[in-house]
Amino acid sequence: MRILAMLAVLVLLGASTAAGAAPVTNPVVWQDFADGDIIRVDNAYYYSASTMHYSPGAPVLRSYDLVNWEYAGHSVPRLDFGAKYDLNGGRGYVRGIWASFLNYRKSNKTYYWGGCVDFAQTHLYTATAVDGQWSKLSTINKCYYDAGMLIDDNDTMYVAYGNTQISVAQLSADGRSEVRSQQVFQTPQNIGTLEGARFYKRGGYYYIWLTRPANGQYVLRSSSPFGPYTVQQVLLNMPGPIQGGGVPHQGGMVQTQNGDWYYMAFVDAYPGGRVPVLAPITWTSDGWPRVTTVNGGWGVNYPAPNLPAPPRQVKPMTGVDTFDGTKLGPQWEWNHNPDTTKYSVNNGLRLSTATVTNDLYNARNTLTHRIQGPSSTATVALDVSSMRDGDRSGLAMLRDSSAWIGIKRDNGRNRVVMVNGLTMDGNWNTTGTGTEVASSNLSGNRIWLRANADIRPGSGRQARFSYSTDGVSFTPLGTGFTLKNEWQFFMGYRFGIFNHATQALGGSVAVSRFEIS
Repeated sequence: MRILAMLAVLVLLGASTAAGAAPVTNPVVWQDFADGDIIRVDNAYYYSASTMHYSPGAPVLRSYDLVNWEYAGHSVPRLDFGAKYDLNGGRGYVRGIWASFLNYRKSNKTYYWGGCVDFAQTHLYTATAVDGQWSKLSTINKCYYDAGMLIDDNDTMYVAYGNTQISVAQLSADGRSEVRSQQVFQTPQNIGTLEGARFYKRGGYYYIWLTRPANGQYVLRSSSPFGPYTVQQVLLNMPGPIQGGGVPHQGGMVQTQNGDWYYMAFVDAYPGGRVPVLAPITWTSDGWPRVTTVNGGWGVNYPAPNLPAPPRQVKPMTGVDTFDGTKLGPQWEWNHNPDTTKYSVNNGLRLSTATVTNDLYNARNTLTHRIQGPSSTATVALDVSSMRDGDRSGLAMLRDSSAWIGIKRDNGRNRVVMVNGLTMDGNWNTTGTGTEVASSNLSGNRIWLRANADIRPGSGRQARFSYSTDGVSFTPLGTGFTLKNEWQFFMGYRFGIFNHATQALGGSVAVSRFEIS
């Protein structure tokens, strides 16, 4: 009887361990979340990333186990940095929010986000909860390029920043301004470029974590925040965990409740973008960090982090959105700032035309969703009964080379079409507004549009489009669209839901459902 009881206890222990701890499988998030900063507040982990011209900016993900992540909020509610971010008299493609910092100050229970925009000014935002209301704290008239924030044991706030010449700034006690700044390190020529700073303190030492783009990671160490610093290589050309992807680099480190350290970097994995990967960190006896490798590279798998059982399950990053309530979920970002008078959420999404243009890249209120890798399918359900002549609405594979499936309404009738050849040049000016390659007449007013995207790293990956009039059987339309896999646009492909006019405003579409599977 005692043996049976002991076996029962062992089974229960095994079940609770398995239920409460998921092993690491890289990438931990196969979506485009680059330049990450990672922090822990009590039992929750938060990860912040770049978003360039998408709005709201600076998304925050949340996890309780470092393995399963959910969308939580955005630190920058609106790109409040000039008319070009409104697609109004200009465009902000590949500008905006990049390589910013996120931290939490215990003394006032406040989250801080900061980033340099347009190589000009550094904007600071604060909130008391990452999924709450963020507001601008101040603007510092200086660019903290690729910045990382440290809040020291005595509550002093420091920012490490720079490219090749690395500097440290001390902020005022209220965090609104700079009181001191000085260069602390000059990168040697044999290393090349260092940037992407993250700032830590451990065991009385200050560490500035830096990337050598796009294949290395280095760390500086000093007994003072203002140096002098010595440098060590953390990794260079380390084999990554994603077949066809790049070297893990940039990102940041975080210490768990149990004292363990982890490094969350990203891997260049175009056409999908730059995706987060996780590895344990150990420390040498004299205080230098080392990445735990598997067969000489960044592991695909690591043991589950030793963490308390999560207080709840996080919300999956795939699934169905029926646009319940009166606001969009944090998984959504607009292409540039939206015209808030031209959309509404009320147990469904209504997109009214906001721009008269024949160029999707100039059209306001295109709503985007990251693509789940290695491949996934997006399906959107539309009611097109309120479209007007000249309107164009659909589902796009959106990047600097784009294609879409959707509805063209002309002369009182609707056609479902596949369009490709939407292109930009290296300065992000439009060079092609699209060529219709296939079409079919549409008699009813309800349509389901589908895009299947293969975003495994490499060239020749394709997206394929189809449509349905009953939501069940889908008809392929057009040709496979070959995804561009160069890195220069920085952001990976996204699914985009759009509705714009080519003749006059006034039309709209109703979006009842979006699913990513």
